[in-house]
Amino acid sequence: MSISIISLIWLTLWINMAQLQQGGPDEKEKTTALKDLLSRIDLDELMKKDEPPLEFPDTLEGFEYAFNEKGQLRHITTGEPFVFNAREDLHRWNQKRYEALGEIITKYVYELLEKDCKLKKISLPVDATESEPKNFIFMSEDAMTNPDKLMVLIHGSGVVRAGQWARKLIINEDLDSGTQIPYIKRAMDEGYGVIVLNPNENYIEVEKTKSQVQLSSDGSDEPAEKRERKDKNFKEVKKRRDFYEKYRNPQKEKEMIPLYIRDNGCPEEHLIYVWDHFITHSAAENTFFVAHSYGGLAFVELNCCNWVSSSEPLDTSVESMLPDCPRVSAGTERHELTSWKSLPSIFKFFTEASEAKNSPLKAALTRRSHRIKHEEI
Repeated sequence: MSISIISLIWLTLWINMAQLQQGGPDEKEKTTALKDLLSRIDLDELMKKDEPPLEFPDTLEGFEYAFNEKGQLRHITTGEPFVFNAREDLHRWNQKRYEALGEIITKYVYELLEKDCKLKKISLPVDATESEPKNFIFMSEDAMTNPDKLMVLIHGSGVVRAGQWARKLIINEDLDSGTQIPYIKRAMDEGYGVIVLNPNENYIEVEKTKSQVQLSSDGSDEPAEKRERKDKNFKEVKKRRDFYEKYRNPQKEKEMIPLYIRDNGCPEEHLIYVWDHFITHSAAENTFFVAHSYGGLAFVELNCCNWVSSSEPLDTSVESMLPDCPRVSAGTERHELTSWKSLPSIFKFFTEASEAKNSPLKAALTRRSHRIKHEEI
């Protein structure tokens, strides 16, 4: 029995009950009978039988996928691309499977940053105790000492983490288009120091305790009548919540609560922290920011050029309704590809900005930060 069929059965039963409640005594008896039938159905068991366990591998090999020499994710047996709908009519299970694979991809990219790009991982806050939640960034060896230029890479919002532009590009297309690695390698080849930010890593999750899950009905100083009403209300709320949970969470997944990371509890805090503790202390004469999507919003007061999704050829001027900064086409209509498609133009922009002699642009940019945005609106 599929979830859609279960939903249809419930919808039919509730419609019938609503119709019966509008009738006379006979209909009310039928309503009572229907309610009795509903009370006998164990949704928890029904949904468990319908949905496979939410247990997934914790390695790419366990998923039977690997990245080939082109950086494409392929099935190790068939050579086919990743298939989202591994099981028909089980969207929730397929989504959970996709998310589990995404977590593995994140760790895989971290490994590439350290092993392939030779970046070092720096924990945040810098004075964190061993027991408190931590974030981290990645830096090249010369990030703080390079006297010439520093590049700072900032991803957008959502599930992406340090080193990624778009998870779905990594999974469905390749590592070049979906990660920041091509930027890092080219930047290092051209003599930049590099810092890779991690603005979405804002908290760790811990399991809720029993006392945190339950609603408290204590009130020893309250009148007995009021306390009785509260207890009755608590029981009704709990009953409704448990009924809903059988749909939302049929396998009784653990309920989690966030523990926020000090000074890194949101993307803006993270950017400010890295700015104050690293970027302003770097030796670079010029600092350049490459920010995708939401990442571009943190530096709106600085000089910039914004490559946006457009059907126009790369670098074609694009009109803007907002007076933020000049906009040009990224040469693609797909938002998630703007960082990858505009890479050559971005490095050209940086080079021209650095080499400008005695120009207004040079004066405005000297000892300030240059910024590149990709579709922050």
